[in-house]
Amino acid sequence: MVTALELIDVEGVEALSLRRLAQALDRSAMALYRHAENKGDLLDGVVELLLEQVVLDADAPAWQDELRRVAHRFRGLALEHPNAVPLLLARSLSTPLGLRPLGMLRPLEAFLQLANRAGLDDAAAVAACRSFFGLLHGHVLDELQGVVAYPEERDDLLRLGLHRLPLGEFPRMRSLASAMSAYDGAAQLDRLLEALLVSLAADLPPSG
Repeated sequence: MVTALELIDVEGVEALSLRRLAQALDRSAMALYRHAENKGDLLDGVVELLLEQVVLDADAPAWQDELRRVAHRFRGLALEHPNAVPLLLARSLSTPLGLRPLGMLRPLEAFLQLANRAGLDDAAAVAACRSFFGLLHGHVLDELQGVVAYPEERDDLLRLGLHRLPLGEFPRMRSLASAMSAYDGAAQLDRLLEALLVSLAADLPPSG
């Protein structure tokens, strides 16, 4: 699956197939069918490989710090493998929860255990799980869609490619080019996380 991820990094998800992977591995396509029956199996394997690198410790003593750590690790992985990011959403939506590969479910299980240990009841833990992973997915997709078009340019309009827009349209985007160019993904993730953590803490039972 490492080679499959490397192909996606370079050529995109659309280019990945059993035949293309066999070429890269210098093996026959038939030999790969022992490991993956079709492209869907390949894609699931890539997602599992990515999620193995985002380990959530269900026994972490400080649950809020653990969620911060995992969130930034997830973001870092997304920036390392931007072509693979859509898979993290698409493959999760392609099958019912219980039919997904186990590697996709382990982060969810660990989160639910951590949330229960922190004091959230079952309903609040499930809601928190959806909110946390929804926040991560939404954030990385938003950050990646704002990729700078011409990083070597100093003029913000040129850096973002906004000079290509019709002159009389999108005036606010043009006037905010400097602010948009200065976007700090890590800082924005921190702001979103803190708002979520405050909300989750409000669902905890009173101490004492």
